[in-house]
Amino acid sequence: MIDFECVFFYYLVINLLGVSQLLTAERHQIILDSLSKQGVIDLQALVALTSSSESTIRRDLVNLENQGLLKRIHGGATLPHSKVDEPNLQDKSEKNLKEKQEIAKYAASMIRDGECIYLDAGSTVAQMMPYLTEKKIVIVTNGFMHIDHLTSAGITTYFLGGLIKPNTRAVVGSVAQESLKKYRFDRCFLGINGVDLAFGYTTPDPEEGVLKSMASRLSEKTYILADSSKFGETFFSQVADIEQATIITDLQEAELLDPYREKTDVKVVTT
Repeated sequence: MIDFECVFFYYLVINLLGVSQLLTAERHQIILDSLSKQGVIDLQALVALTSSSESTIRRDLVNLENQGLLKRIHGGATLPHSKVDEPNLQDKSEKNLKEKQEIAKYAASMIRDGECIYLDAGSTVAQMMPYLTEKKIVIVTNGFMHIDHLTSAGITTYFLGGLIKPNTRAVVGSVAQESLKKYRFDRCFLGINGVDLAFGYTTPDPEEGVLKSMASRLSEKTYILADSSKFGETFFSQVADIEQATIITDLQEAELLDPYREKTDVKVVTT
């Protein structure tokens, strides 16, 4: 979202100073100021803020990323994160909601009656709930937020015991791991924080990472539900290598997807 107060302020600065184009240092400061206020900003907003071309802003973002001051993402930039930082469930649920809904709808369409399914506690996985109501399946989950939806729909549901994390409402720990070992699945659907060619699928919390890895090993097929913002990100705990799961995503750019397609199956949804 464009910060119109910033746009107006820098417009005045440019006109009062009588310059038609900002200096590199000035553009960099505008970009960093915008990120400090918003946390994430898209390329077109930066073009508007600085009255610069896309190619100029792209060069600025590369420069600032090389300095460790921001992280480039698809179509913009975000503040750099710690590999152990984990947003809470509400923040994750509100981000890229439309994209997550389309990914979840496609994921649910792959489930067949009679199958045993593992559903992770991911925010994208949570969007699968409305599309499961008519299916005759058995579900195992560590997602506390899924329980009301599944039981209300009359779906046979097994909930892993263990410690409930208050920020993500995911069940983790040794009790959950022991419980999970008892099951085998036709398919498992996992949310993820980072997707990277070299480092695979990653998540901030090692305990959640262990459960995701176990569920994948216990499943005939594993699906990673990842919107475009997850690509190129890396977090502390690895879940699996890229080739060990099918990716379902909204990312459209062929030049970004092709390296992943060389390693695994990628399903792309349109939004």
